[in-house]
Amino acid sequence: MTYSTRMTAMARLGFAARGLVYILIGWLAFDASRTGAEPSDNQGALGSLAETALGRVVLGICAVGFASYAIWRFTEAAMDPEGRSQSAKGRLERAAYVISGAANASLSLIAGKLALQQSRAEHGSPGDQSAQSWSGWLLDHPGGVPLLITVGIILFATAFTQAVKSYKATFDEMNGDVPAPAYVRWIGRIGYAARAIVFAIIGWLVLSAALHHDPKRAGGLGDALSELRSQPEGALLLAIVGVGLGLFGIFSLVEARFRRLKVAKPKIAISA
Repeated sequence: MTYSTRMTAMARLGFAARGLVYILIGWLAFDASRTGAEPSDNQGALGSLAETALGRVVLGICAVGFASYAIWRFTEAAMDPEGRSQSAKGRLERAAYVISGAANASLSLIAGKLALQQSRAEHGSPGDQSAQSWSGWLLDHPGGVPLLITVGIILFATAFTQAVKSYKATFDEMNGDVPAPAYVRWIGRIGYAARAIVFAIIGWLVLSAALHHDPKRAGGLGDALSELRSQPEGALLLAIVGVGLGLFGIFSLVEARFRRLKVAKPKIAISA
């Protein structure tokens, strides 16, 4: 098996793991819109898996999948196989790949510990506390405010990118000589729209923490979903976004099978 084949297989496994977790997040958000329960984030969704039949097996697969996805994202950021560094937008996307890689590496560690029963399953949105912790750490150090503002801007830029993908719905990265079927594009369109909303809210929470020098204002996915529910007609908004996140999970499973992946080969220097 060649390097490119291995990296492609790892990326596909990562898309599948992401899809499973987003389906769970979407369902839990929809359920919270009806019951008033606390919305769940990625960690909460993984915690709910730990209590199901074959949960440890699924978590183990997710741990490998998230690690694989993180390696692929880090590789994209470092080697730039699609030549994105030639534009400011591309450089921003590469920075987003680093954040995505770090987030997935963290999820891999969490899933692995749950699979090995080395940590207790947590429900709800434990990631919100993590967001406040690293925001507080940054704010306590020189240059922390501009760094936190930069993170917020990257999140807003990511939200904008997701919104553009939702609007265009071309999904040229899919394999095949013909466009993806209309129903697949609608699944992706709704899913990316939901992600754009969530990323925009998280970006605003991070920016608010930086501008007010208050880490408690920061938050992750769980806080973003809670912010939605606190709005007028919030239960309906949360239900709609929950369905959208679930559809994004389904679209990720489609990507795991059909996405066209361009993997850069490592350049190994041989000294004489």
